[in-house]
Amino acid sequence: MTLWLPPRGETLLARAPVTFATGAAMRVRGKRWFRDTERNDIQRQLAGWPEGPVYTARSAPKATALNTLKGTAIAAVTLAWGALSSQGGSVGGPSGKTGADFSHDRADEVEDFPVIWAAPGTTARTLPWQLDPARSSPDHYRTHAVVTDRRLVIVGFPYVKGRDTLIDDEFLWDIPRSEIRSVELRDFKTGNDVKIAFTDGSWTRVSSVKRERLTRYLSEPLDFISLDSLTPAQQETAERFRSAQAPDAQEPLVKQNACGCFRIEVLAPSTVHAFFGHSNLTTVMNADGKQLALTEYHPDDFLT
Repeated sequence: MTLWLPPRGETLLARAPVTFATGAAMRVRGKRWFRDTERNDIQRQLAGWPEGPVYTARSAPKATALNTLKGTAIAAVTLAWGALSSQGGSVGGPSGKTGADFSHDRADEVEDFPVIWAAPGTTARTLPWQLDPARSSPDHYRTHAVVTDRRLVIVGFPYVKGRDTLIDDEFLWDIPRSEIRSVELRDFKTGNDVKIAFTDGSWTRVSSVKRERLTRYLSEPLDFISLDSLTPAQQETAERFRSAQAPDAQEPLVKQNACGCFRIEVLAPSTVHAFFGHSNLTTVMNADGKQLALTEYHPDDFLT
């Protein structure tokens, strides 16, 4: 196994499987497009990309009396839900928890489904073609996103069915964190998608079965706590947790939430899996250094 790892002085934070997303609404189901800012198809303008399928969106269904009745019923439910929310609840954008049947972005999820949106010369046009499942079948080649404290990296490797830990990375692409403007969860249908926007106005929509690993350290502040600043009891708990993992487990990453608990996360390169990426080696301790059971805290306490 030959893994891509950052050089000394750069901290590895996460690794997760990633591909370009795929449309789920009826009109765009199973399809994806590569667009400029005028919605023109640009896939043949992308440098070094092999030929791929040219998709056509399905025709919109004709209106019928039944569809009209369904639409009226949905509108009524929506108004009722809005009335309830005005009495103390809230109706916001994607939750990030599970898939959602309602689209908050019909233009890019129902009518069209761009996974690259890029004017000439912008960042999204440089993304590697191996991210496209239509050009690089996951049955034979996998792509992962690697997050460090300095950049986002895309790597790829040949995949052999049944040999999920046999990984020989090929470096494909990277971008400094400073050139990522925003990371947004997109929950429509599958709940696996992420929109990553770059500072030059271009963006991409990708999908990951472990997207929380991809987004956590791209969206959260990197306010890790130095191990030296922990109390002796906390240091002992963090080191004991690291020692219980694989022999190549790296130095623990420690963060504190508003309630005073500490999340300890450890990455071990030897545990990388072709389907899952890095294993989620995480525990929580309190201010006294006591390791807590899951029933003693809520995972959302550590989300920003």
